[in-house]
Amino acid sequence: MNSANHSCELCNTAGGEVLWDSPSCRVVRVDDLHYPGFCRVIWNAHAREMTDLDPGQQQYLMSVVFAVEATVRRLFVPDKVNLASLGNVVPHVHWHIIPRWLDDRHFPEPIWGTVRRDGLVERPVVSSEEMARALSVALATVETPE
Repeated sequence: MNSANHSCELCNTAGGEVLWDSPSCRVVRVDDLHYPGFCRVIWNAHAREMTDLDPGQQQYLMSVVFAVEATVRRLFVPDKVNLASLGNVVPHVHWHIIPRWLDDRHFPEPIWGTVRRDGLVERPVVSSEEMARALSVALATVETPE
């Protein structure tokens, strides 16, 4: 975490349970019982927009996002994965990797939209330790930015 911006939540907190980290970014698990496997990839240094990163950093960050997506797909077998980078509430570069199922609470709306159905549906149970191990393997070959 980087305290360069004292008012930024993602500079001052991990933003979730840290599963993997590098000097440039971290992968955290979001505690959402309706969307197990929901992760964020957070750039460690404070930056508001993707274009604040140099091209090598952009490529590295997206390589991490894609590796997290592939890991979430393999572990949770969702019907779809949503990738989102909004930053409207927290203007710090981060990506959401959200597994989606046809019968989840919001489908086909975004998870921040209107709830369409109630109740919990049984989903794959994957521990944070198992996710961390799988991410370490998937991210071992991602080259760090220069």
